[in-house]
Amino acid sequence: MNYRYRINYSKKEGMRYTSNLDIHKMWERTFRRAKLPLAYSQGFHPQPKIQQASPLPLGFLSDYEIVDFFLDQEMDLSILINTLRNSLPSGIVVNSIIQVDLLEPALQTQTIASEYHIYFLEEFDIKIIVERIQELKSKENINRIRRGKSYDLRPLIIDLEIKQEDPCFLKMFLKSKDNATGRPEEVLSELNIPVEFTRIIRKKIILANELVVNK
Repeated sequence: MNYRYRINYSKKEGMRYTSNLDIHKMWERTFRRAKLPLAYSQGFHPQPKIQQASPLPLGFLSDYEIVDFFLDQEMDLSILINTLRNSLPSGIVVNSIIQVDLLEPALQTQTIASEYHIYFLEEFDIKIIVERIQELKSKENINRIRRGKSYDLRPLIIDLEIKQEDPCFLKMFLKSKDNATGRPEEVLSELNIPVEFTRIIRKKIILANELVVNK
């Protein structure tokens, strides 16, 4: 029998330019280093059963990433989290671990949206940005090209607003599903904000069973 666990973790500066594929490999190495009883897929080339949620683009940071993994043996959560924390590389911080239903759909298929906070590294006129946001949100369509294919960005933007706190930041809720994923850098492009003058942090991944999106 297999047992399924879900890790909520942060991706900090030390892992900022580590690709999604390399993050997957990192988890595989970490589980093996921790000597966990990993469950493997069937077939000619069995692989550890590890599922990541929505991929995080290169260069982004995150306070809220999710990965599921499967074990052949049930383990105490407090032992599990301490074992993993002692085996992780710098730049990855485990926030929590829970046990989830083995029969839940694949984690990738449950991901429906992401919340991002975008901080400004240069001085911007916030009033102008607010005006651009209002103009963008009033549009019915925002046609763009991604990887040579045309798509409409507008329905991928769930919410967009400036939070005039200290420091001021731009808050985005974007759809995050297969073939329908909103990317923060594309929204920034529409707002005429160079992505290199910002720091993008994912703050939340929203799953299908989370009926309320906290704003």
